Amino acid sequence: MRVRIYRPSKTASQSGRAGTRHWLVEPELATPRTPEALMGWQQSGDTLGELGGRLKFASREEAVQFATARGWDMVVEEPAERHVTPRNYLDNFKIVRPQDEERQSRSG
Repeated sequence: MRVRIYRPSKTASQSGRAGTRHWLVEPELATPRTPEALMGWQQSGDTLGELGGRLKFASREEAVQFATARGWDMVVEEPAERHVTPRNYLDNFKIVRPQDEERQSRSG
């Protein structure tokens, strides 16, 4: 069985980072999902992937150790780094005149 180990990113509707500090082990489906003819639901021939769901771990090492102990092939996806530009509250009210913008673009 092949599994994907990753750290979930925050959704666009979240302002905080709750629920993103753990690592997940999620099985990949052996067969692709296809729409069922009668109702249009998604079906798959891989019941093990459907039953497994996601397993939570506190660290990346624990998740890798768990998958290795069971002999599973794994793909580990590293999380993207956050780039935060430090700003002051005062920057929200900063007046930038058009001539100042021209000077800044020429110098930098």
